[in-house]
Amino acid sequence: MTSTPARPVATRPRSLTGPGLVLAAVVALLAVRVLSPAVGTAGLPDVVQDFLTLAISVVVESLPFVVLGIVLSIVVEVWVPHGVLERILPTRPMPRRAVISLIGMLFPVCECGNVPLARGLMLRGFTPAEAVTFLVAAPILNPLVIISTAQAFGWSGWILPARIVGGFVVANLVGWIVDAHRRPADLLLPAFEARCRAAVGAPPVRDKWRESASHFGGETATMMPALFVGAGLAAAIQVAVPRSALVAVGSNPVLSVVAMMLLAMTVSLCSNVDAFFALSFASTFLPGSITAFLIIGPIIDVKMIALLRTTFRARFLVLLAVVCVLFAATVGLVMNVLV
Repeated sequence: MTSTPARPVATRPRSLTGPGLVLAAVVALLAVRVLSPAVGTAGLPDVVQDFLTLAISVVVESLPFVVLGIVLSIVVEVWVPHGVLERILPTRPMPRRAVISLIGMLFPVCECGNVPLARGLMLRGFTPAEAVTFLVAAPILNPLVIISTAQAFGWSGWILPARIVGGFVVANLVGWIVDAHRRPADLLLPAFEARCRAAVGAPPVRDKWRESASHFGGETATMMPALFVGAGLAAAIQVAVPRSALVAVGSNPVLSVVAMMLLAMTVSLCSNVDAFFALSFASTFLPGSITAFLIIGPIIDVKMIALLRTTFRARFLVLLAVVCVLFAATVGLVMNVLV
């Protein structure tokens, strides 16, 4: 008799700090934005208005894909029978990762939605190297990104093929580096590594709907706060750094690449639409700098770093940033010289 009333008392605080708190934060941000014009007449600074507009636009743009990524991760982890995915993949590590990097073509999810999906793969038993290969490749190789890039640039300047090939190569390069680590699991946060170990040896789920609801609540509580933090950081950087300063260096073959990569890491655009944003710079920036923007943006930006921090240690984020920045810069510089 005494155990029955204890359950609602224990679960109530948990819901307030999870999806309920996230929903309250979304409502509060939207309310502030709706009311901000009236507040602005009373003296709200323009910089605050710009910050709210930019932060909320990043959240609104990313939120559907985060939710879609969580749903897909539930499908992969809970509903797809064990052994189905594993049977269709090669057994040797390098060909296996190469195929995994192309699986993104089946999921029209941008980079932020692929974080929970990669988590679901690791909870299913995939190695960190395999999940990271998917994580880096999918937001560049998914069909919506390829179509939007083709619509924006066509075959001019070799931007489209360079983005596709570059995304495939850098994903497999990062996967190979992670696989060569003496213990790849050390790149994961301890709590998530423990979840992976427990999930691999766990018996099959009996009530899949209840498990799906639990998984959705847990992933939402993990991903959404990170998304808000990343959106706030991206907005703050954009407000602080004038875009005109970046445009001024567009014709320099080296500085243009650096400028566009910095822009990609700060504006935190969804990879499904970033090609149209980059198109507005095509008249002032060289093709190599545009390509570097399109490669690095879906992998490393402040929003993505915040989301990755829910799963990976800081040492992995440093490794990922160094490898991908050097790769994208090399592609951009080579294109500026040859194209």
